[in-house]
Amino acid sequence: MQRTERTDTIVRRRRGRTTSGSLAMAALMAAAVTACGGPFEDLGPLPPRFSGPPLPADTVVSELTAALAAEGVTVTRQPSDTLGRCSERLTGRHASQSVDSALQAAFARARSEHGWQAGPDLGSGALTLTKGNWTVVTGYPAAPVPSQGDPAMVVMSLTCLDPGGPTATPTLAPTPGT
Repeated sequence: MQRTERTDTIVRRRRGRTTSGSLAMAALMAAAVTACGGPFEDLGPLPPRFSGPPLPADTVVSELTAALAAEGVTVTRQPSDTLGRCSERLTGRHASQSVDSALQAAFARARSEHGWQAGPDLGSGALTLTKGNWTVVTGYPAAPVPSQGDPAMVVMSLTCLDPGGPTATPTLAPTPGT
């Protein structure tokens, strides 16, 4: 019987330690919640993801194509509108020796001449721009092989949050007599 009584005592002590530890932890959590957290406050709706009217795809493509052409990069448009999300793709080729500097210069030109902003930083291998409801991402082409004179492939992905339509929003002409 002694052995059973001793085991019983050990189990009761462990339960007591566990229970008192749990109570102490609950008291600390309650104190932290009371001291650190006030009542939640309704701050209203979230701000819009972009300001101003949505930009049409044609406007975005023409601005970027012009900025790229000014730096010697010729691209073609490949629309890919899918299920309510609008996206465009510009592809082309440029001399592999100068493609990185041409892309950087074209992005700088888009910022200075067309009002684009620097986009989120995706690392050293990508360039990004944002304007209105559009985000543009392009990566630097892979390092060229010196023995090959092939031009480097340039691919730009343009994605919008809210489609602005394929062309500019028409303005209503005033009707006679109003």
